[in-house]
Order: sequence, then C-alpha cells, then structure tokens
Amino acid sequence: MPSPIRFLPRVDPSSAELNQSQFDAFSRQIPLLYFILVVNSAAVAFTHRAVAPAWLAIYMPLALCAAAVVRVIVWVGRRRVALDAAQIVARLRASIAALVVLGVSFTAWGLALYPYGDAYAQSHVAFYMSITVIGCIFCLMQMRTAALLLTAIVIVPFATFFMTTGNPVFIAISINVLLVSGAMISILLTYSRDFSNLVASQRALLNKQAEMQTLSDENSRLANIDSLTLLPNRRRFFSDIDNVLSQCIRENRGFAVGVLDLDGFKQLNDLYGHGFGDGILERTAHRLAALSNSQVSFARLGGDEFGVIVNGFESRDHLLEIGGVVCDVLKKPHVRPGSTTRLTGSLGFAIFPDAGETPEQLFERADYALYFAKENRRGAPVVFSTEHETEIRQVSAVVQALRDADLAREMTLVYQPIVDVAANRIVSFEALARWSSPSLGDVAPSVFIGIAERSELIHRITEVLLRQALAFARYCPPDIGISFNLSTRDLAADDALSAIIALTRSSGVEPGRIEFEVTETALINDFDQAAKALESLKALGTRISLDDFGTGFSSLSCVHRLPVDKLKIDRSFIAEITSRSPGRDIVKSINDLCTNLGLDCVMEGVETQAQLDVLKGLGCTLMQGYYFSKPVSAADVATVLARFDGTREAVWV
Repeated sequence: MPSPIRFLPRVDPSSAELNQSQFDAFSRQIPLLYFILVVNSAAVAFTHRAVAPAWLAIYMPLALCAAAVVRVIVWVGRRRVALDAAQIVARLRASIAALVVLGVSFTAWGLALYPYGDAYAQSHVAFYMSITVIGCIFCLMQMRTAALLLTAIVIVPFATFFMTTGNPVFIAISINVLLVSGAMISILLTYSRDFSNLVASQRALLNKQAEMQTLSDENSRLANIDSLTLLPNRRRFFSDIDNVLSQCIRENRGFAVGVLDLDGFKQLNDLYGHGFGDGILERTAHRLAALSNSQVSFARLGGDEFGVIVNGFESRDHLLEIGGVVCDVLKKPHVRPGSTTRLTGSLGFAIFPDAGETPEQLFERADYALYFAKENRRGAPVVFSTEHETEIRQVSAVVQALRDADLAREMTLVYQPIVDVAANRIVSFEALARWSSPSLGDVAPSVFIGIAERSELIHRITEVLLRQALAFARYCPPDIGISFNLSTRDLAADDALSAIIALTRSSGVEPGRIEFEVTETALINDFDQAAKALESLKALGTRISLDDFGTGFSSLSCVHRLPVDKLKIDRSFIAEITSRSPGRDIVKSINDLCTNLGLDCVMEGVETQAQLDVLKGLGCTLMQGYYFSKPVSAADVATVLARFDGTREAVWV
C-alpha cells in the first residue's frame, strides 16, 4: 500500500538553500506551535473535565499533548545535528506528515467535545479551534505547504461543522473564521513568496560574493606568482621574509636569506634570443622547485635573479652545504635541439640575526655576498661574513667620499700611449682616471670606478673626466688621438649619453680623433641599448673601440653587431705569448680577423722585448703597455712623444 506521505504536497529538493532556510526557521518555531496546541488543548480539556467522558476529556488530550511534547523533544535534540540537503528534505516531509496526523487528531478531538457541556463550553471549543489555527498559521509562515494543509484540515471541518449547527452565533463565528483565515492565507502566501525571494536574493548575493572571493583569491595568487616560472614573485618573497622573521624572533632562532643569480645568462639571452632565455628560466625554476621543502623555498625576483629562504639549518657549514646542492643542480646542462648549454649559478646568503635584523638589511647583505661570489667564487655559495661587513664599510666610505668630492679638483687623468711599432710613432693616448681623495688618499680606479657605477655616481665622474680629456686633446698634435673609457651606465642612461654627445660636439676637437672605449662585459646588461648608444656616438664621427676583447662570452657576435673600429686584445693573452700556448694562436687569429674586417687591433699589456718580438712576428703593429710607457700626467706627455719622434717636441705646446 502506498505511503500517505506520497500524497502530500512535495518539498522541492532542487532548492537546497530555500529548504535549509525553511528548516532553520521551522526548527525555531516548531516548539511554539506545539506549545500553542498543548496550552489550548489543556484549557479545553480542563473546562470539559466534568461534563465529558474521562477518555475524551482526560486521556485523549493527554495522549495528543504527549505526542506534541515528544515532537518538541525530537526537534530540540536534533537542532545541532548537521544535515545534508537530502536529509533536510526528508525531515521536512516527515514534519509535514506529522503535522497532518496531529492536525487531524486535534481537530477530531475538538469536534468530539462539542456535544458535551453548555453553551459556554461549546463556545470554548469554537474559540479553541479558531485561535489554534490562526496561531499555527503564524508559526508556519515559512512553510507554506504545511500551513495550507493545517489550515485546510482545521478550518474546513470547523466551518462545515458549525454552519450545520443552526446556531446563528456559531454560523457567524464560522464565517468570521473563514474570512479571517482567508486573509491570513493571503498574508501567508505573500510572506512565503517574499521569504523565498529573500532566500533567492541571499543565495545570489552569496554566489556573487563567492565569485568575487574566487576572483580575489585568483588575483592575489597572480599578484604573488611569477607568470613565467610560476614561482613566488618578489612581492611574495619579501612577505615570506617578514613572516619567517617574526616567527624566528618569537622562537629565538635564526634563518637565512639568499640571492641567486645565473652566471652568463644575459650573454646567452642576447646570443640565442629571449625565447631561449625564457626556456632557461623555466627549467631553472623547475629545478629549484624540486628542491623546495618546509625548510627551503625559492622565488623569482626578476630577470635571472632568484630569492632563497632557508628556514632551518644547523650551522654555517650546513647552510653552505644547502647552497652547494642548489649550485650543483644549476650546473646541469640545458639541452636544446642541436646544442647543449651549461650555466652556473652564484649564491649569496645572509644569516639572521648576525648579518642583519630587518628584511632590507638581510637582502642587502645577501646581495653583497652574491656580488662577492660572482667576483671571486663564481658558481658557488658564499655566506656574508665580517670580512664582507668590513668591505661594505669601506665601500660606504668611498661612496660618501665620492658624494662629497670636488671632482673637478680631485679627479685627474693620466695618459698611456698606443704605439704603431711599424712606424715607431704614437698614434693616440688612452686617458686613465685617477682619484686623490682628501679623506681617503689615493684610491685605485679598480675600486672607485666599480663603486661609482653601482651607486649611480659614475655619470658625474664621466662628465668631469671627459672635459679634461677633450681639453687635453685640443693641445695635442692634430694627428694624435684620445681614447676615453665609457661605463655601461653611461650607455644605458639617456641623460648621460646626451651630455657626452653635447660635450663632444662643443669641444672643438675633430671627432675622428676621439675614440670611446667600452668593455665587452659592459654590454651584457642591455646589449640592444648599448648598441643604440654606440651608434649615436658613431654618428658624431667618433671611433668606437672594444676593450678587453676575448674575455667576454660572445665576442664575435659583438663585433658584427656593433659599430666597432678597433679591438683591444686583453692583456691576459699577451702575458704568455712567448710560450707555445694557445694564447699565441688566439692572438694571431684575432689579428687576422681584424685585418680581414678592416679593423684596427691593439695588443694590451706588452711589457717585454720578447713579447714585442713575438707580436711583431705574428703581424701585430698597434701595441700598448709598460714596455713603451707607464701612464703619465699631461705635463709628461711631451717627453713620451719625444722618445718616439724627436721632431714632436718642437710642435708640442
């Protein structure tokens, strides 16, 4: 036989949010509904206890009220039980069924009491049934199905019964109750509709909030992830440092911040293109990610620079072991169709709290340790130490002295000749910077030039020294050239380049006598910008020289992509030229290359007669070095000129 529940109006299982809201409201109001039933029924039973049979006036209401109390206990006991959508639908259906059974039972009981008692008792029955149904409608406002069922179960029998009594009062009461119930049902339907709409609006709002939260989470993820490598980015890296730092302060322990840089990446990027470079970065990130764990994490800071956080190591040596593993992984070859590329990575560490107590200090110290590693231990890890701290103080002293310097008075130039040994004459002088600081004394160019470049003070120095070099050239014999060194920073800064061009144009020196020297390694950071800058200088009519040739990564590539007039072979090849070393073959090959390309070729660092003889035998003609002359002041240049051609002393002013 089919279950009676199947014939009840169905609860829509497709609206889980509405069902949940109805269930929550119903669970709060069901005790009130049963309270109304129990109180009203007890009052009617009390007034009929002396006129109605005991089973009808006492036992039956006790049973019905007991059932209502049981339902209340069940609801209260299950109020804190988490239910899924299907369980809620089942519970609502069961509750509607229980209300139908109880509604029929209480209605039948009330009508059964009517024949007993006087007019007052009968009026109480009418009042009981009418006030009970109205109260129940209010309690079931969110449950339209249950409210309509209960109203129909009570009002239809009630109205039918009392209209057939023939009593005008009861007929009026039944009509009154019908009309009021109709109004209540209208209110019920409106409220139920508004309740459903409110739930739907809340659901839409929650869905929108969920979408916005999802979008916000995705934006936050993207804002903290490097799009190329999918590693945490610079923003996330410094945020993680802050978090780890706070944790380590609380736990009174240390951690390390590292900065990692790929050696030679920029040259590869220029040589093979950005697509290949991106592939290198992606593979590098994949290798680093494979090393990540709860103690070690990595981030991409930009370009080929990566950040490292080591949150857990036993000692300085242990940290170096961790860094060694990282550097070893980076040495693995990068295989591409037709070739295999190998790179190394240098790594600098700074330990909290020894090297610094803020994220900025730790990163700065780690970056300095990286710089030291690239200069002295390329492809290996270095931990910031007291030695580096001393160097930083020295660098800071040099930077401060440069900032406070009267550069025009403190900076001077010395000049070293470039000799054509075939004609036994000087063809030009290279201008070399010297600095005598009132506070620091004489500071070597190898010290202050690099510091000036890193601190962006090089532009002032270049301008001051270029003025001196051009003034020197104006008083030199007209067939003597002047060679001036430019920094990579000068080539990269448009303002600095514009100042160099303006000084050259206004100097009164024939542009063909001016030669700007750049080192190949100076072109690495931004080759395209450097090439563009050199083209601008070439357009003035000046000459371009590529210094320290042979020590860079892609020398031949540089030669054909730059407006070069001269190559200067690095002194490291000349040092062993007298022995049967590969250097001799390299020098001859480069010299022959220059001859074929129509370029001048200068041999730097010639110091002995033996070296001179070998170089002459290889066909080299332009040379520079201590064998011919040390760098001399402008006042001593005339003497140097006279050694090569006595007639020059007469024309020297």
